[in-house]
Parts: sequence; C-alpha cells; structure tokens
Amino acid sequence: MRQRTVGMSALKHFDAIVIGTGPGGEGAAMKLAKSGKRVAVVEKHLDVGGGCTHWGTIPSKTLRHAVQRVADYRRDPLLSRLVGPVSISYPDLLVSAESVIQQQTRMRERFYYRNQVELLGGRARFVDPHTIAVDKQAGSPEQYRADAFVIASGSRPYRPPDVDFSHRHVVDSDTVLHLGFTPRSVIVYGAGVIGSEYASIFASLGWKVNLINTRERLLSFLDDEITDALGYHLRDQGVVIRHQEEYARVETRAGGVILHCKSGKRVKGDLLLWANGRTGNTQDMGLEALDIEVDHRGLVAVNGDYQTAQPHIYAVGDVVGFPSLASASYDQGRFAATHIVDGKCEHSLVDHIPTGIYTSPEISSLGPNERELTAQKVPYEVGRAFFRSIARAQITGHTVGMLKILFNVDSREILGIHCFGHQAAEIIHIGQAIMSQSGPANSLDYFVETTFNYPTMAEAYRIAALNGLNRIFD
Repeated sequence: MRQRTVGMSALKHFDAIVIGTGPGGEGAAMKLAKSGKRVAVVEKHLDVGGGCTHWGTIPSKTLRHAVQRVADYRRDPLLSRLVGPVSISYPDLLVSAESVIQQQTRMRERFYYRNQVELLGGRARFVDPHTIAVDKQAGSPEQYRADAFVIASGSRPYRPPDVDFSHRHVVDSDTVLHLGFTPRSVIVYGAGVIGSEYASIFASLGWKVNLINTRERLLSFLDDEITDALGYHLRDQGVVIRHQEEYARVETRAGGVILHCKSGKRVKGDLLLWANGRTGNTQDMGLEALDIEVDHRGLVAVNGDYQTAQPHIYAVGDVVGFPSLASASYDQGRFAATHIVDGKCEHSLVDHIPTGIYTSPEISSLGPNERELTAQKVPYEVGRAFFRSIARAQITGHTVGMLKILFNVDSREILGIHCFGHQAAEIIHIGQAIMSQSGPANSLDYFVETTFNYPTMAEAYRIAALNGLNRIFD
C-alpha cells in the first residue's frame, strides 16, 4: 500500500480518522469523504481491504468456488469419460484466490485515492482522546489528530493459549489459506459458520473430516429443517459430526494431531483446523485509558449510533460483535459516518439481515424460523419447493435443496424465508425484496400472481407459494 505521511514536525489534523480498511472502515471513509470531510484511514497491513479481502470472505469463497468446480467436473459423466480423473493439490486450489484478492485490493485502493482519502500505513493506538500514534514497521511512530474517529479494526480467530499454533499441522481460519500441503484427514474444531463451511469444502475434496461441535445442534440459530438437511448432506459426503464435545487438550505429533476430548474420545487427523470463536482487534490500542469498554473477547461496547464511551470515537463491524457480516459492517460504517457529519442518523440496520452460509450446498436465511414463530404464538403456515422438482436444477444437476416460505395464515404476510441448495445466497434476495415491503405489498400472493422466467431457480418461489396456499385451502 502506498503511503502519504508527514513528519513529526507538523502534527497533521483531520476531520476524521478511520482505523481499518475492511468493509466497515471503507463504508465510513467513503461516506465521510463524499460529505466533504478531510479523512485518513490507517491500515496495519501492506494492502487495503482488511480481513474480509485477504483472510476471510473473499479467499474462502473463492476457494469454495474452485472446489465446487472440481466437484462438478467429477460428477459430470461426459467430462469424466472424455478427460479422465482429475487430481488437484490443495496449494494449487489456493492459487485461484490470489488473482481475485489482487483485483479487490486494486479496486478498493482506487476508491481511497479517487475520494482523496489519505492512506496511513501502520498500527494505530490512541495517545489521547483526539490523537493517535501510527506505529510503522520501520521508523519512529507518527502522530495525527482528528475531531472524530471510527474504529473498524475487525477481528481475528480466537487462539486458546494451550494449543500450539506454531505447529505445521495446526491452523486457524486465517492460516489454513496458506497451507503448503494436502492432508488426507482433517479435524475441524467448532461447527459454527466458518467450521461448517470448511468441513464442507474439505469433504468435497474427498478428505476424511471430523467436525467437532461443542453444541447440541449444527448452526442452532437457523431453521431446524435446514440444519437437519445440512447435517444429512455433510454425513452423505463422509463427514463425521460429533455433537456436544469439548477439547481437553491437543497433542501434536510429527505427522499430525490428536484431539483429546473431555468425553474421553480421541480423534486423529493430519490437520487440525481451529474454528471456535473470534477476538476483536483492540489489543494495545489504548482504549482502556480512554475508559472505552472492551470485553474479554476484545469487543467494543457501543450505543445505537455506534458511539463508544467517548462520543467522538465510534466503532463498527466485527469489532463490535453481532452480526459480524461484511454486508452489515459496511452499512454500520456509513451510519456512524452519517452521525459524525449530521449529528444524527435516522438509518439503522434492517430488522432482518440475510444470512449467507457457503457450505455445499449453501444456506441463506431471512427472518424468524419455525421454532421462533411457534414460541411467539404466531399463526403461520409453510410453503415448500424442492429443487429436485425444478427444471433449472435438473438441467444444472444441482437438485439437492429446498426453498421454504413462512407466512401468516390470516394476512398471508411473508414472515421468513429459508433456503438450502445451490445459489441459495442469491435466491434469497428475490424474497427479501417482497418481504421488505409494508402492508399488502408483502404478500404470498405476489409469488402466485407473478410470471417468472422458465426455466429458472426463481420459479421456486411460485411453487412454494402455491404449496403454501394449498395447505390453507385443504
């Protein structure tokens, strides 16, 4: 990342300084710059983009896409007969992510330069409420002042102190993207979103996978029917799922790892992927001296306008915790910047944010699930469309999955949408557009009365809507 900095002889002043260039930092910086503010962003890594671009969303989803293409090839009888079997090493698959990361980095760096946002390379720490020092890898720190700050420093994988992450066969969700060998068996500790995604990726490569879940169910915040389907298809791919297990210790050996569980079980693998929790990047930032509350996982406490205990210091994105989504982080950054510019912000995150989980097949969810609606005593019914019955799914060969619509029996208002299958994260947005409408515009009838292109996956909405209406009239 190119730098434009000044010496200590002239303490440079900005209207606002943003710490971090991930989605939250970018959203804040762009809003501030376009509002005429003099803005600087601090990035401790070589390039802009944050963890989302370099270690999280972009590389992991690019890896998943590459793996999916290999899986599709292996499943295609014509290609297999004409070309024969294909074998690709894990390091070769990782190469596919590099070009996408470079494209994203160059594009985002241009955003900053076009909007005259100054890029400061180094690690930021507060000297006083209005001054930060930027520690560089070489040279002495440089100080900068600002009227307002936005902390968007992101998060990193949680590493328990008793696990040896320096061992070649122990990785987390960052370092797994730099693995230099192809294991045959993997232990994934943690069955949250990240753990489930990687378990699915590894299984698609034909590796032996043990998925260790510390809880009773997979992804318990999702609809039960969806997670049941995920568990079935993971097992169908050969994944061994072990629920309600906790590690006692990790034994590393020259050629692999043994995970000792508190239940007495011992699970052996060539690789251990630790995917259990994340920590906010707030260490050594000087926040405690400013009376800014930081919890045991490094997360910053904020109010509804993303202000910390210091009203001119804001925090957004993963560093404030839930929902920890790139899409939401960008919006949070814009909302915080709006509050800086106008002194108020009438916008907030929508009540229902779509969740995209890139397992294979993928999952996307919007709104409450059946368990939650039942607890709330809401009279609802379900409309389902199974992908195996949809022509487009039959054409592409991706027939595993379903779309389910939850709707109010009396008003036909759409309450929730849950999808499991190929391109679920894309399909969900059709329903989101209708569900976000108020009054009669949010109705199951829209999908019944709308003509969809044929054959498309969007047609699943019409099929599910008709299925739901049949349940009312039967």
